[in-house]
Amino acid sequence: MNDTHKMNDLKTVGEFGLIDMISRQVQADSSVCVGIGDDCAATTMPSGHVLLTTKDLLIEDVHFRRCWTSLYQLGRKSAAVNLSDIAAMGGSAHHLFLGVALPEDMALADIEQFTQGFLDEIAAAGATLCGGDTCRSTGSLIVSVTVQGSIAADQVVQRSGAQVGDHIYVSGTLGDSALALAQLQRGIIPDDYLAQRHHTPTPRLQLGQQLAERKLAKAMIDVSDGLCADLGHILEKSHCGALIDRRKIPLSVVTQQHLRQHPEDEELVLRGGEDYELLFCVSPQHGNAVADLAQQLELSLTDIGTIQDFAGGLQQLDSNGQRCTIHTQGFNHFG
Repeated sequence: MNDTHKMNDLKTVGEFGLIDMISRQVQADSSVCVGIGDDCAATTMPSGHVLLTTKDLLIEDVHFRRCWTSLYQLGRKSAAVNLSDIAAMGGSAHHLFLGVALPEDMALADIEQFTQGFLDEIAAAGATLCGGDTCRSTGSLIVSVTVQGSIAADQVVQRSGAQVGDHIYVSGTLGDSALALAQLQRGIIPDDYLAQRHHTPTPRLQLGQQLAERKLAKAMIDVSDGLCADLGHILEKSHCGALIDRRKIPLSVVTQQHLRQHPEDEELVLRGGEDYELLFCVSPQHGNAVADLAQQLELSLTDIGTIQDFAGGLQQLDSNGQRCTIHTQGFNHFG
């Protein structure tokens, strides 16, 4: 397809034709009374639940580069990073709203791939696209997503519930996405596993829901900005400190192999973000219950440390077992 044809695609179909194209791919949902095509969506929520709402922006050359990812993968990730916030509160996702500012050089086939990826990701979460907005961008591709979810009022898990003595757990493995990004920035094509972890992360919705329903997690957050930064958010809100054991941080086989050859990249495990795993605090008497849940979900849940007195700040046991203070700063858009 030549550049002239690509530029004419969006002009030919127009904004309302594009909206119609997207709406025809959306499955019906009984909780959506009025969906795409009206001034507002009208939806229902489960009885006894409170509304959870989250929003994220993904901007080309800030959050992603089109030369590094397929449009299908970008669609999946655009949904996943928002769904992960619902998971971090223990909730279920219901309704999503998608806004896109599209460069004129985007082909309709690319837009269809993006939409398909987005819809596949939210379908896996049991959620529905209910509306949004489209417009022309004179520069970068911009994606804006809002998610509405819900949770029983007495089950909401916040960042502020950690207490001294709680154990700190993390799901899955850490550092994979940050390592993939670092390799892309260095002009290296990442291993398929690392690339998948970066381009199509998995929101841990089922884990978050189970932790909330069983009242195991006292505080929780998703690892989007990096282990230190996100644990730091819990410590700030809970007025606590923490001690983590660096030797216990779960790493994938691929990341372990890389770090043996390139130990200079070890900080990516602590500072790197976008793994979208869940970090949560649990009372020590519930260790067996967490182990049972890990087995049930077939997902590793690793105890990496404990909540301590606030005065200690965030500390770690390094690879030699020596205790030292670490700073909580992770990714900062304005840093």
